[in-house]
This record gives sequence, structure tokens and C-alpha cells, in this order.
Amino acid sequence: HVQLVESGGGSVQAGGSLRLSCQASGHDYLRNCMGWYRQFQGEEREGVAAVFVYDNSTYYTDSVKGRFTISRDDARHTVYLQMNDLKSEDTGMYYCVADCYGSTYYLARLTNNWGQGTQVTVS
Repeated sequence: HVQLVESGGGSVQAGGSLRLSCQASGHDYLRNCMGWYRQFQGEEREGVAAVFVYDNSTYYTDSVKGRFTISRDDARHTVYLQMNDLKSEDTGMYYCVADCYGSTYYLARLTNNWGQGTQVTVS
């Protein structure tokens, strides 16, 4: 069982940057896939980005390609989401997940459990 703690959200002007962090604890940290989902108000959650541990490949949803970068620091048991050139449409609650699967072309989850998330607001 792994516990996830998200941080790094906040308010920023359009064009600005934020870096989200997700620290994992518990054994079996190196899950096959770790990633980020987000939820816009009144909408379903969508997969934003993920890193697949077995080959270090990544997934990005089309709207963030070229602006967001996901990375992991195994020594710190942490996954990061660097978000640059933020737009108002990036505003939402961002959730870290450790039970995802997929490839460069798609992202899905094994469960529907969610943490508290971290709010990103772009004005």
C-alpha cells in the first residue's frame, strides 16, 4: 500500500509556472506507473501526464504537450509535474496517482480512489 501527498499548487497568472510534487510513502514505491489527473469544475477527471517506470516513457494529454513535464526522483520517492506557460483552462484540482497504466498514447487507472489533490488556479 502506498500513500501519496500532493503539494505545489497555487495561484498564478497566465504564462506563469508551477511545479507540483507528489511524495510517496510505504513499500513498493516504484509502481509501474505514476501520474497526474486533474478535474475541472463540474467535469470528469482527466489524465494529464504519467511516467512508466519500466521504460521511463511518458504520457501527456494533448492540451499540455510542450508545456508540462513529468519526472521522478526515486531517491526522494517523489514525482513532479513541471507546468509552464499555464493557461486559464489549466485551472483545476490536480491529483497524483500510483495505480495507473497505459502507454505514450493512453492513460487509465486500476481503481477510482483519489487523494485530496492540490488546487491550481490560473488567472
